[in-house]
Amino acid sequence: MYTRQNQRNLTSAQKRRFTAAVLELKRTGAYDDLVRTHDKYFVPDKDTKLRVGHMSPSFFPWHRRYLLEFERLLQGVAPGVSVPYWDWTTDNSPASSLWAEDFLGGTGRAGDRQVMTGPFAHSRGNWEITVGFSEARFLTRNLGRPQSPIALPTAAELQWALDDPTYDTEPWNSTAREGGFRNKLEGWAAPKSERWRNHNKVHQWIGGHMTGGAAPNDPAFWLHHAFVDLLWDRWQRQHPGSGYLPAAPLPLGDLQHGRVVSLDEPMPPWGITPREMLGHQGLYRYE
Repeated sequence: MYTRQNQRNLTSAQKRRFTAAVLELKRTGAYDDLVRTHDKYFVPDKDTKLRVGHMSPSFFPWHRRYLLEFERLLQGVAPGVSVPYWDWTTDNSPASSLWAEDFLGGTGRAGDRQVMTGPFAHSRGNWEITVGFSEARFLTRNLGRPQSPIALPTAAELQWALDDPTYDTEPWNSTAREGGFRNKLEGWAAPKSERWRNHNKVHQWIGGHMTGGAAPNDPAFWLHHAFVDLLWDRWQRQHPGSGYLPAAPLPLGDLQHGRVVSLDEPMPPWGITPREMLGHQGLYRYE
């Protein structure tokens, strides 16, 4: 049993151990394998293939298993290291601690958005983008999108999602507008005046590589998704009578049959079911 901490509470030594372990995974190629996995399973709901990573009910359990894979690899390099989480409702500016020189580095420079500070700056020689690099071989960010400003989600936006007692609703994709915690927290169920909410809005606020299927090219991805995982936990405690939906496989006539995963159907690439990922007790805790 280990602890995932709020990134703002990490000591300098903890930050160094985490970033050093990430850099070692990059050096061995294990990190880029993880990026490829996320990119492969980033399937839009207009596609007729199975969707497990995004725009579907398995968004939370799939990413929980994905974070555990990353953490297992980190701990193989540096025992005791865990993924910190970033509460973007409070640490909500480019001056927040996670963007410091001694941790993730800051925003990209004007022009090409290249990250020039911190351990993941291309100029340090340890972080070359090799997966989904149509944008650049160097890590890019555009925190807050100054040319067309966007704000990180507020506590009220987050609570709007957490207060929905239904896990997910038909048609089990990004167009589920009538409700459902999953779509509200993932961030597709936004009013017409906004394109993004919550999780999606955070990706857009960071910008650069975080806006595509190869988003884990930016190590900020993991801190963002650790918080998303914590929020699923929070929702479960707030709604103890509500469970994962759909509970049973969708019938043959349903347009989403074979495209979304129900409670006891396996999620590739691991072959585990959402039911197996409903809790993390005995593995890790949040503080």
